[in-house]
Amino acid sequence: MTEQGDGPRGGARTPPLRPGGYDPADHAAACVRSAARAGVPPLLVLTVLHNEAYKPHNPLLERLWQWWKPGASYGVANMHRATFEQVRRDHGLSGRWEDLRDDPAFAVHAAALHLGDLDRRLPRRHVRRYTRDELLALGYNAGAHNMRAFARGVPPGPMARSYLRRYRAHRSRAADILAALGTCGPDTAAASG
Repeated sequence: MTEQGDGPRGGARTPPLRPGGYDPADHAAACVRSAARAGVPPLLVLTVLHNEAYKPHNPLLERLWQWWKPGASYGVANMHRATFEQVRRDHGLSGRWEDLRDDPAFAVHAAALHLGDLDRRLPRRHVRRYTRDELLALGYNAGAHNMRAFARGVPPGPMARSYLRRYRAHRSRAADILAALGTCGPDTAAASG
């Protein structure tokens, strides 16, 4: 179920069966590849992964969580089924939603494609209080409709504000990880808003 060379053999480590030890940095190379294909900055993708690292990401726990809460999100990028199905249709992905929990690189790839889709829906002009990447991250969390409202100046609610605070806090760590890979120099950072 791997798309375009992304998958456990494509550079993203498969999460262990036992909890613990998850680090979004393990998926930095997959973020770079997938961001390039989706036309979004790798810094955006990796920072979103850091924001989505609030719960353990391993296949066994996600299966158990899904049994207890059937509408829960899957994979290292915490993608909900409806969002994934839209991305799958729009981009012709052959993988299934359930594959997100077992294939971190596929989950990263789907997230990058979704961020690219959000980028195409976001107006070029928006309020100055947010960068383009911040609005895209808010769109990833709160949906395209809310993202466009925030871009017009509608204030985000408490959950979206919390997501934005975490995004801003994680951004420098993500930049450091990408810089260590040699993929996030001044030009890349400036392009990512």
